[in-house]
Amino acid sequence: MKSAKVQGHTIACLLLLLLGLPGTASAQRDKDDEPTAILNFIILKEDNGKPVRNAAVIMHPVNNHGKQGRGGLELKTDANGKTSFDGIPYGKLRVQVLASGFQTFGEDYEVNQGKMEFTVRLKRPQGQYSIYDDHSAEKKDEKKDDKKDDKAPPPPPANTKPQ
Repeated sequence: MKSAKVQGHTIACLLLLLLGLPGTASAQRDKDDEPTAILNFIILKEDNGKPVRNAAVIMHPVNNHGKQGRGGLELKTDANGKTSFDGIPYGKLRVQVLASGFQTFGEDYEVNQGKMEFTVRLKRPQGQYSIYDDHSAEKKDEKKDDKKDDKAPPPPPANTKPQ
């Protein structure tokens, strides 16, 4: 009797195992079948349009809630400011560009085509604003601009006919 129960239990376990394997294999196959894209990046200086060499282009996946996923990939630009990667899965991607002497760039993109190209123009750092600095010259310039805007256009001469 015991051997019949053990055999029945063993057969049931084997059936469950066999039924579970195709689901696992199809899940792995689906992930492998996800479309991927080739991404090309061109990193330029905003002020003169020249390429930025050795800039770090960092890519992170982003979930549906806008939260950055774990992991990521870092690329470096060549002498022409270019870098690329083949095999990025479709979906949201957070791209950050870091380069010495430039402001950090960051933007989220939707990867939805087989080949995409991104041109990033990096800005030079701006000076910090301090309340302790003398900004009187800036205030004078602002007042001049305000006065120009406050002036109403002169009325038309009285001897002209309306159009």
